[in-house]
Amino acid sequence: MKILLLGAGAVGEAYAALTSLADSEDRWLEKLVVADFNRNRAREVADRMGVGKRFPAVRIDAGQQDQVAAAIQEHDIDLVLNGCPQSFDQHIFDAAYQAGCHYLDMAMTLSEKHPTDPYNKVGVMLGDYQFTRHKDWEAKGLLALVGMGIDPGVSEVFARYAEKYLFDEIDEIGVRDGSNMTVDNYRYATQFSVWSVIEECLNPPVFWEKSKGYYTTLPMSGPETFDFPEGIGPLEVVSVEHEEVINLPRWIKKGLKKVTFKISLGPALMEALRLLNDLGLASTDPIDVKGVKIIPRDVVEACMPDPAKIGPLMRGKICVGTWVKGRKNGKSREVYLYQVADNEVCMQQLKCQAVAAQTAVGPAIAIELLAKGIWKKFGVLPPEAFDPDPFLERMASYGFPYRIRDSWQGDQKE
Repeated sequence: MKILLLGAGAVGEAYAALTSLADSEDRWLEKLVVADFNRNRAREVADRMGVGKRFPAVRIDAGQQDQVAAAIQEHDIDLVLNGCPQSFDQHIFDAAYQAGCHYLDMAMTLSEKHPTDPYNKVGVMLGDYQFTRHKDWEAKGLLALVGMGIDPGVSEVFARYAEKYLFDEIDEIGVRDGSNMTVDNYRYATQFSVWSVIEECLNPPVFWEKSKGYYTTLPMSGPETFDFPEGIGPLEVVSVEHEEVINLPRWIKKGLKKVTFKISLGPALMEALRLLNDLGLASTDPIDVKGVKIIPRDVVEACMPDPAKIGPLMRGKICVGTWVKGRKNGKSREVYLYQVADNEVCMQQLKCQAVAAQTAVGPAIAIELLAKGIWKKFGVLPPEAFDPDPFLERMASYGFPYRIRDSWQGDQKE
């Protein structure tokens, strides 16, 4: 398979590292073209993988659809992996369709708030732009696998596995993401795209209930305490906008009644995000500064530490998991399927920080399954549309084993 990696940031670099290790003998990865707006950064990442024609580096402006389509055709690309912020998703998604190749991203096209009641009603939801084009992609014999990171992504594979094997009836699914990560010398630092952190945390979070459908509430609301495994411990988690709440009700059945997503952000980051919003610095609308048009959020991102460079300064672990409640054989059951990444281990093994590496393992495994024809469907689809077994079977070999905490019949297991 010939892949165009668009975006050589922290996650793009981790994907390249994982894939080059997984197929060091060139069995299914024929070529990985590393592309970024910054040619030097693309070259830096490509050089890590090795010299030669297998890992060329190019400069591409992902916001220019024709430029992306031209690169796809020039390099005879089979699949585009979108590692850019969500603001580029529509351009890249359309370019892949235009050029006739498959597509994979780790976060779906952007939402738009309800015009009159944004904190109660949904407007344009995440991925709406993509899912309405399902039949077009299917008719063309192309696949767009959307939201295939760790969460969204692996979290949805976990849900599909739970539905397939662990439950007769499912009442509720809640994705819970928690971290005890710190970054030396920085009070404010994000381990993935600053742009994306601002977007998902300040948008109205979406919930789904069978009796109400999709609805929204205030950003970073609904605090609760969740006890994360493997030494991370209890953390406060809050609601933010996320793709799983959109996708899971459409694909997971067995009586599902409720879906939520909550993440630990910490009081300092939440305070900073609210301040940015109040000051207008979270905005993506251009403003005039002494005759120069700038986007406030771009300025914030430029002032924050680069997630691709802070790995040596990071300490701790991150856990992403899917919490499922329901019944098996007439008895109540509560399961948490999860993956924990330790930054020290990721830096030793991949020279990539843990959050980026954990995010990249989703597309890395998925693309191997697509390249080998193990996953094979057409259209615009989320991860839970596919068989979870071959994916979960490979997680340990990629260095990211999953585990299950199970309370069925009163037994607690990890």
